[in-house]
Amino acid sequence: MPEPDRGGPRRAVIVHDWLTGMRGGERVLESLLRLLPDADVLTLIHWRGSVSPRIEQRRIRQSPVGRLPGAHRFYRHYLPAFPAAIEWFDLDDADLVVSTSHCAAKAVVPAGRAVHVCYCHSPMRYAWDQFDAYFGADRLGRVGRGAARHVLAALARWDRATAPRVSRFVANSRHVAARIARYYNRTASVLHPPVDTAFFTPGPAPAPPCFLVVSALVPYKRLDRAIDAARRLNAPLRIVGSGPDETRLRAMAGATVEFAGTLDAGALRDAYRRATALVLPGEEDFGIAPVEAMACGRPVVALARGGATETVVPGLTGLLVEDASADTLAEAMQEAGARSFDATAIRRHAESFGTARFESAMAAILDDAGAHRPC
Repeated sequence: MPEPDRGGPRRAVIVHDWLTGMRGGERVLESLLRLLPDADVLTLIHWRGSVSPRIEQRRIRQSPVGRLPGAHRFYRHYLPAFPAAIEWFDLDDADLVVSTSHCAAKAVVPAGRAVHVCYCHSPMRYAWDQFDAYFGADRLGRVGRGAARHVLAALARWDRATAPRVSRFVANSRHVAARIARYYNRTASVLHPPVDTAFFTPGPAPAPPCFLVVSALVPYKRLDRAIDAARRLNAPLRIVGSGPDETRLRAMAGATVEFAGTLDAGALRDAYRRATALVLPGEEDFGIAPVEAMACGRPVVALARGGATETVVPGLTGLLVEDASADTLAEAMQEAGARSFDATAIRRHAESFGTARFESAMAAILDDAGAHRPC
């Protein structure tokens, strides 16, 4: 690899896994940029123009992986290169390092005097409990799956070994804090990510009725369950998002399923407002889409696992299902469509996840971390 980019003097840097679109992690990054207005952003891959102006206007430095062919679209193909790429950054002039990580960012190498606060969206999913969803034999074949298992086992060992580089972990949910304890043997405080409740607001009542999914189209999201449930109900289902699982999902979808692709913020808000209910069929680490939907006054039907148990109040803001089968999900969707939810109460609950609350709590965490800086 090329020599590390040493750049100019700085006291704080923010390290983000990759910048290839605006998702929940990038909303966290926007808040961190407001808290650290002079910090540079370091990232494995930067696809210019794919994130908000607030992020794009910062000095962004990407790793050599970002210059590889097709990296912005097929970055998962370069997973084996991520350890060397994230360790390539030279942070000798940084006193404070803040990583926002669901893959490799937390493994950046800070200077000995620096404090490193990691806002962890999840320990590396591919390497731990989501291997079969991404690299099952039905996707890669037996030989490919065997090779992937070897690579991911090495990544899991590296992921665990680099956890001591973090001074303090902050998890985006209690669910993720438990995973940090399990895989890293570290304690994490919990701070739910920010939701722009000033932007996501209620609108006209939904008509005609339509269920909604907002998600990356990747295997562990289990969108096949939502599609199957909609088919059983013969109910309209709109899927917002893109990802590598789209071809498979389109092949199984019926006539009532619409793939809307990626929407801009205004169109996404309109989609929430018009939804009978948002459907969350898989286990999420936190799940920002349900809170955005609730901020728009719309109920959520979700699997009673992971982050949904921390955001959805059964009977008040939506319904939780214990059974992940399509039949059970269909029953809950049908019930949600027939019930009369109080949009004002749903909205009031969502406001507790607002951006100001996150930034105030995160500022206190960073201040406390600075007070305990190593000598």
